[in-house]
Amino acid sequence: MYRRVLVVVLLLGSVGLVSALVFQSAYRQSLGALAQRGEADLSLAADRLTGQLQRYQDLAVLMSDHPVLRGLSAGTGDVMGAQALLLASADRTGVLNMAYLDAAGRVLSEAKPAAVPGTAYIAEALERARDGALGAGHGVDPGQGVRVYVFAAPTFSDGGGVIGILLVTVNIDLLEQEWRGDRPAVLFTDAAEVVFISNRSELLGWRRLPEGAGLAPPGASGSTVSARRVAGLELWRIDWSPYLPRRALHLERDLPQVGMRAEALVDAAPVRRLAGLQATVVALVLMVLGTALIAALERRRSLSEANARLESRVAARTAELSGANARLRREVTERQEAEAALKRAQDELVQASKLSALGQMSAGLSHELNQPLMAIRQFAENGAVFLARDKADRAAANLHRIADLAGRMGRIIRNLRAFARQESEPVRRIDLVAVIETAVEMTEARIAKDGVRLHWHAPDAPVWAMGGEVRLGQVLVNLITNAVDAMAAAPVKELTITLTDAGQGPSAPGVAGQEAAAATLTRPEIRVRDTGPGIAAPEKIFDPFYSTKEVGASEGMGLGLSISYGLVQSFGGAIRGQSHPEGGAEFTVQLAAAEPAEA
Repeated sequence: MYRRVLVVVLLLGSVGLVSALVFQSAYRQSLGALAQRGEADLSLAADRLTGQLQRYQDLAVLMSDHPVLRGLSAGTGDVMGAQALLLASADRTGVLNMAYLDAAGRVLSEAKPAAVPGTAYIAEALERARDGALGAGHGVDPGQGVRVYVFAAPTFSDGGGVIGILLVTVNIDLLEQEWRGDRPAVLFTDAAEVVFISNRSELLGWRRLPEGAGLAPPGASGSTVSARRVAGLELWRIDWSPYLPRRALHLERDLPQVGMRAEALVDAAPVRRLAGLQATVVALVLMVLGTALIAALERRRSLSEANARLESRVAARTAELSGANARLRREVTERQEAEAALKRAQDELVQASKLSALGQMSAGLSHELNQPLMAIRQFAENGAVFLARDKADRAAANLHRIADLAGRMGRIIRNLRAFARQESEPVRRIDLVAVIETAVEMTEARIAKDGVRLHWHAPDAPVWAMGGEVRLGQVLVNLITNAVDAMAAAPVKELTITLTDAGQGPSAPGVAGQEAAAATLTRPEIRVRDTGPGIAAPEKIFDPFYSTKEVGASEGMGLGLSISYGLVQSFGGAIRGQSHPEGGAEFTVQLAAAEPAEA
């Protein structure tokens, strides 16, 4: 029990220590990211203020050299025209007031009366303008009680001296309206450490005390800020307003172009909550893992005791299991050898089927080859006679016919060679039109010999599908020869081959019902239909050794359709046979369409 209690105490202490470290690390890292975002927001606020004031500064500089105002300095100007000019400019630009003074500071014209009281910030701006520089100042307008920022731009004479000053007064309240309430809280303090501009109106007039960090409202004797530094960043804990964060990251930067310092108070509470959440998650994960580890240790102790009891039983069963394992390995080896033998037998059976088909077609193919040979001999003899008679054009025509006949013989031999070989290529993209043409060419002699009329119209474009070219050719040859055999005693001998592309109509018309069925196709189909007696038992037609021919007949053993069924399935297709409603049998070979990108 003491050991268990000690383990629990160590677990709790370790979880607390790791959680504290995770909290500190996450807090510091998140504060760094928060400081980067806060610096960016503070830069945007500072740029917005300086940009707004820059417009009025440019206005003062450009308007100070206006001819109407220069005329006032020379004593020849139109006072009413100058007042109208200043008033129109003030209305258009949104400034509080505009006034034009001489070098001594006397008002020559103004947009609104009594606009230039003798305040310190205006006097400082005028003094700088008398020296030939652009003067600026800020303070509270005693007449209207609003915060203002003034620009004093000098007007120079032709000799270079200052002969007048244009004073532009900007209402700060109007500038703040555009970004009041935005986040984060931004404030601008002047040289007197007083908050002069802010997007939080409750902070206006607050003063920074010299003895410590933070701000204090007017009349307060001490700071109300609890400040500390974390990872080089200053954090304030304040309770000034419901619109200000309780935990704030304090950022600041100087703005010498407006004579102020920009400060931001970024809410740090979400960062602290996020760090606390991460630490809590880590603590929970560690507690779960620790609890699981303790439970695993306890379970391991229990299992070790149970294991000691089971070892004796395991030892007794080891010998028995070893013998069973040896027997199982022998059975696995025998099964693998049987599967390999079966595969070899299947391959040999397919090849034997090919050779058997070649044997059945040999007589017709011999005629197909002998006829071109005899024609070649005749054309060659005729060509020699024509050459002897100096008739080169007639001899050339005979030579062209000899070349055509030789090409036909070569095509027949290539088809026989391809049909006879064992195809080892994987499933690939093939042209069904070319495969059907090859099968028809190989069985052409047999079809002509038995007086069968062939209906086959090749499409104008290739029809692509996935399959094996040689294996599919063997299937089609088998279907065609079976159809010719079935029509041996039929009064009408017609063989129809139809090729239907995916999503298109059939390539050979005249087959009832195929037009409606083709509209729903999604894969290419090859249909072979005869006018024989049909199929009596469609469910058995693909069984091995099932045949409708007489027992012991020389035509075959009933393996052709079974082999064809396996060949079509080997490249993902399907084959089915049924009696056609208008008579005869119809076999359909459905194949997988080639991918559009490949096609």
